[in-house]
Amino acid sequence: MTLRYVRPVSAAARLARRLSAFAVLMLLLGWLLYRFGTLQTPNFVALVLVAAALAALSVLLALAGLWRLWQVGAEGGVAALRALVLAALPLCVLAFAVLRYQDYPPLYEVASDPADAPDWIDTPLTAQKWLPRPPSRLAAQAGLQRAAYPELTVRRYDGALDRVYQVVMQVAAAQRLTITERRGLRHAQPELQLRNSLQAPAIIPVPSPRGVSPSAAEPLPAAPQKAPVPQPRPASAAAAIIPADVVNIQQPDDGEPEGVVRLQGVTRQRLLGLPFDLVIRLREEEETVLVDMRVASRFGPHDLGFSAAIAESFLDALDAELLGIAKNR
Repeated sequence: MTLRYVRPVSAAARLARRLSAFAVLMLLLGWLLYRFGTLQTPNFVALVLVAAALAALSVLLALAGLWRLWQVGAEGGVAALRALVLAALPLCVLAFAVLRYQDYPPLYEVASDPADAPDWIDTPLTAQKWLPRPPSRLAAQAGLQRAAYPELTVRRYDGALDRVYQVVMQVAAAQRLTITERRGLRHAQPELQLRNSLQAPAIIPVPSPRGVSPSAAEPLPAAPQKAPVPQPRPASAAAAIIPADVVNIQQPDDGEPEGVVRLQGVTRQRLLGLPFDLVIRLREEEETVLVDMRVASRFGPHDLGFSAAIAESFLDALDAELLGIAKNR
């Protein structure tokens, strides 16, 4: 008579594998909907917390399955190991957010000039839901910001306002900053010089017959009179003499002070896709141009340090594009 040993099965290990797989699927689907869909930040944060809670529960069940394997040799060791591997992703995302929350100051917006930060052209208004935040206090938190981000300062560039404006737009496109509002563009238009006079039409001489001097040449017979053919006239004299590619298009007066240009836009953090609003201000001062920036997260009382990272990345790229002629204010 053959005796067969029946190993017990760890239900905790199998449940741990299913829970961890569900947590990973929930996290990835939520990230796709948030990054490329219509899922809002508060809902995405709630989904990340739920996925991390399920992953933590699966870790506990996996450890229970491994304990049963050690004690009575119960089946489920492979399932428990798979659960631990799958649960690492949601838990790592949560740990990443927690570490940045602790390492960076409790700010949700920063400015290169906190005492005189540029105003919003169109104030961002978003429903905070369960992620409320206090009112803006940039001037009061200037010391806290400078201690945390000492390199976030106003930049000064030698050159004309229109030249710096063109470089700012190029760098903004390279940094994936979408500009949505503009003010003061009439100050950034290059000064074009129009031509003062028309060129005199060239006079083409009529050659004389061979061997006969012009004075001795017989007069040509008069040509028969013909009715003049009407020719189309240009809309204006300026349009006839000014090339189309150098016409200066005048911008309307939008009330911006003289020598000041403001650009407002939006961007998203590349990894997680968190949305941020921003304002870039250009101010002409004597023969230089000051460029400062304001960046704010849309949700919650903490930006996890991403606002300063966006501002510093843009300003550093602007310094490099302008050949390193920047001078800190």
